[in-house]
Amino acid sequence: MVRDGGQLYTIEGIAAGLLMLLTAYFVLNSTTVYTPGDSHISDMQLEVLGNDALKMMNTPVDNTQPESPLQQIIEKDDGARFRTMFMNLTNNRTGTARDRVQFSANYTYRIENATISLTNTTASVFLTASRPLTGGEHAVKVTQFVIVQKGGDNAGTGGISGNFTRAILVEVLMWRD
Repeated sequence: MVRDGGQLYTIEGIAAGLLMLLTAYFVLNSTTVYTPGDSHISDMQLEVLGNDALKMMNTPVDNTQPESPLQQIIEKDDGARFRTMFMNLTNNRTGTARDRVQFSANYTYRIENATISLTNTTASVFLTASRPLTGGEHAVKVTQFVIVQKGGDNAGTGGISGNFTRAILVEVLMWRD
Protein backbone atom coordinates (compact mmCIF):
# COMPACT_ATOMS: atom_id res chain seq x y z
CA MET A 1 0.00 0.00 0.00
CA VAL A 2 1.23 3.35 -0.91
CA ARG A 3 0.32 6.21 1.39
CA ASP A 4 -2.63 4.63 3.24
CA GLY A 5 -2.66 7.41 5.91
CA GLY A 6 -4.92 9.55 3.71
CA GLN A 7 -7.71 6.98 3.88
CA LEU A 8 -8.23 7.62 7.59
CA TYR A 9 -8.65 11.35 6.96
CA THR A 10 -11.14 10.64 4.17
CA ILE A 11 -13.29 8.38 6.38
CA GLU A 12 -13.12 10.92 9.21
CA GLY A 13 -14.17 13.72 6.83
CA ILE A 14 -17.15 11.75 5.49
CA ALA A 15 -18.30 10.91 9.03
CA ALA A 16 -17.98 14.55 10.11
CA GLY A 17 -19.93 15.68 7.04
CA LEU A 18 -22.73 13.22 7.80
CA LEU A 19 -22.84 14.39 11.40
CA MET A 20 -23.12 18.03 10.29
CA LEU A 21 -25.90 17.20 7.82
CA LEU A 22 -27.85 15.21 10.42
CA THR A 23 -27.41 18.01 12.98
CA ALA A 24 -28.67 20.62 10.51
CA TYR A 25 -31.65 18.36 9.63
CA PHE A 26 -32.64 17.92 13.29
CA VAL A 27 -32.23 21.62 14.09
CA LEU A 28 -34.36 22.75 11.15
CA ASN A 29 -37.09 20.20 11.83
CA SER A 30 -37.26 21.00 15.54
CA THR A 31 -37.91 24.70 14.89
CA THR A 32 -40.97 24.05 12.68
CA VAL A 33 -42.74 21.57 14.92
CA TYR A 34 -46.50 22.23 15.10
CA THR A 35 -47.37 21.47 18.70
CA PRO A 36 -50.74 19.83 19.44
CA GLY A 37 -51.62 22.60 21.91
CA ASP A 38 -51.62 25.23 19.17
CA SER A 39 -54.16 23.37 17.05
CA HIS A 40 -56.97 23.91 19.56
CA ILE A 41 -56.47 27.62 20.24
CA SER A 42 -58.88 28.66 17.48
CA ASP A 43 -61.45 26.14 18.79
CA MET A 44 -61.16 27.55 22.30
CA GLN A 45 -61.54 31.11 21.01
CA LEU A 46 -64.64 30.14 19.05
CA GLU A 47 -66.06 28.36 22.11
CA VAL A 48 -65.49 31.42 24.31
CA LEU A 49 -67.12 33.63 21.68
CA GLY A 50 -70.20 31.37 21.57
CA ASN A 51 -70.47 31.10 25.37
CA ASP A 52 -70.23 34.86 25.72
CA ALA A 53 -72.90 35.40 23.05
CA LEU A 54 -75.31 32.97 24.74
CA LYS A 55 -74.67 34.53 28.17
CA MET A 56 -75.36 37.99 26.77
CA MET A 57 -78.57 36.73 25.16
CA ASN A 58 -79.59 35.12 28.48
CA THR A 59 -79.15 38.38 30.44
CA PRO A 60 -82.18 40.67 30.83
CA VAL A 61 -81.81 43.95 28.95
CA ASP A 62 -82.90 46.11 31.88
CA ASN A 63 -84.86 45.96 35.14
CA THR A 64 -88.19 46.78 33.50
CA GLN A 65 -88.22 43.46 31.65
CA PRO A 66 -87.50 40.43 33.86
CA GLU A 67 -87.04 37.99 30.98
CA SER A 68 -83.91 37.79 28.90
CA PRO A 69 -84.07 37.85 25.10
CA LEU A 70 -83.10 34.16 25.04
CA GLN A 71 -86.02 33.28 27.34
CA GLN A 72 -88.40 35.17 25.06
CA ILE A 73 -86.96 33.47 21.97
CA ILE A 74 -87.43 29.98 23.45
CA GLU A 75 -90.94 30.70 24.77
CA LYS A 76 -92.07 31.96 21.36
CA ASP A 77 -89.94 29.63 19.20
CA ASP A 78 -88.59 32.73 17.45
CA GLY A 79 -85.75 31.31 15.36
CA ALA A 80 -85.43 34.43 13.21
CA ARG A 81 -84.75 36.63 16.25
CA PHE A 82 -82.22 34.13 17.60
CA ARG A 83 -80.44 34.04 14.23
CA THR A 84 -80.24 37.83 14.00
CA MET A 85 -79.01 38.32 17.57
CA PHE A 86 -76.50 35.47 17.50
CA MET A 87 -75.06 36.48 14.11
CA ASN A 88 -74.72 40.11 15.27
CA LEU A 89 -72.94 39.09 18.48
CA THR A 90 -70.56 36.54 16.96
CA ASN A 91 -69.67 38.15 13.63
CA ASN A 92 -68.78 41.66 14.82
CA ARG A 93 -65.22 42.85 14.27
CA THR A 94 -63.45 46.12 14.85
CA GLY A 95 -62.79 46.52 11.13
CA THR A 96 -65.24 46.82 8.28
CA ALA A 97 -65.24 43.13 7.31
CA ARG A 98 -67.51 40.77 9.25
CA ASP A 99 -66.38 37.42 10.62
CA ARG A 100 -67.46 34.15 8.98
CA VAL A 101 -68.94 32.32 11.99
CA GLN A 102 -71.77 29.95 11.07
CA PHE A 103 -74.03 28.06 13.47
CA SER A 104 -76.85 25.57 13.96
CA ALA A 105 -78.99 25.90 17.10
CA ASN A 106 -81.52 23.69 18.86
CA TYR A 107 -82.90 23.28 22.34
CA THR A 108 -83.60 20.19 24.43
CA TYR A 109 -86.09 19.71 27.23
CA ARG A 110 -87.44 16.91 29.41
CA ILE A 111 -90.90 15.66 28.52
CA GLU A 112 -93.24 15.61 31.50
CA ASN A 113 -96.30 13.40 31.46
CA ALA A 114 -98.94 13.43 34.22
CA THR A 115 -99.98 9.81 33.65
CA ILE A 116 -96.48 8.40 33.75
CA SER A 117 -94.46 10.04 36.50
CA LEU A 118 -91.25 8.11 35.80
CA THR A 119 -90.79 9.32 32.23
CA ASN A 120 -87.20 10.33 31.57
CA THR A 121 -87.43 11.12 27.91
CA THR A 122 -86.23 14.27 26.25
CA ALA A 123 -87.12 16.04 23.06
CA SER A 124 -84.90 18.20 20.91
CA VAL A 125 -86.30 21.03 18.80
CA PHE A 126 -84.41 22.64 15.92
CA LEU A 127 -84.36 26.40 16.42
CA THR A 128 -82.47 27.91 13.49
CA ALA A 129 -79.23 27.83 11.51
CA SER A 130 -77.18 30.28 9.51
CA ARG A 131 -76.59 27.58 6.91
CA PRO A 132 -76.98 23.78 6.88
CA LEU A 133 -74.30 21.71 8.57
CA THR A 134 -72.82 19.44 5.89
CA GLY A 135 -70.52 17.38 8.10
CA GLY A 136 -67.23 18.64 6.70
CA GLU A 137 -67.01 21.54 9.11
CA HIS A 138 -64.96 21.47 12.28
CA ALA A 139 -67.62 22.61 14.77
CA VAL A 140 -67.54 23.33 18.48
CA LYS A 141 -70.58 23.07 20.75
CA VAL A 142 -71.64 25.73 23.23
CA THR A 143 -74.55 25.32 25.63
CA GLN A 144 -76.61 27.46 27.97
CA PHE A 145 -79.42 26.52 30.37
CA VAL A 146 -82.47 28.79 30.18
CA ILE A 147 -85.35 28.84 32.66
CA VAL A 148 -88.59 29.47 30.74
CA GLN A 149 -92.35 29.32 31.21
CA LYS A 150 -93.45 26.89 28.54
CA GLY A 151 -96.53 24.73 28.46
CA GLY A 152 -99.12 23.01 26.34
CA ASP A 153 -98.34 20.59 23.54
CA ASN A 154 -95.50 22.79 22.25
CA ALA A 155 -93.44 22.03 25.33
CA GLY A 156 -93.96 18.28 25.26
CA THR A 157 -96.23 18.16 28.29
CA GLY A 158 -98.32 15.34 26.88
CA GLY A 159 -101.43 17.46 26.32
CA ILE A 160 -101.48 19.00 29.80
CA SER A 161 -102.74 22.55 29.64
CA GLY A 162 -101.08 25.37 31.54
CA ASN A 163 -97.57 26.70 31.84
CA PHE A 164 -94.66 25.00 33.54
CA THR A 165 -91.31 26.36 34.54
CA ARG A 166 -88.66 24.41 32.69
CA ALA A 167 -84.90 24.31 32.44
CA ILE A 168 -84.19 24.11 28.73
CA LEU A 169 -80.74 23.42 27.30
CA VAL A 170 -79.86 25.56 24.30
CA GLU A 171 -77.13 23.95 22.17
CA VAL A 172 -75.33 25.74 19.37
CA LEU A 173 -72.83 24.18 16.98
CA MET A 174 -70.44 26.85 15.67
CA TRP A 175 -67.83 26.80 12.93
CA ARG A 176 -65.95 29.17 10.66
CA ASP A 177 -66.19 29.02 6.88
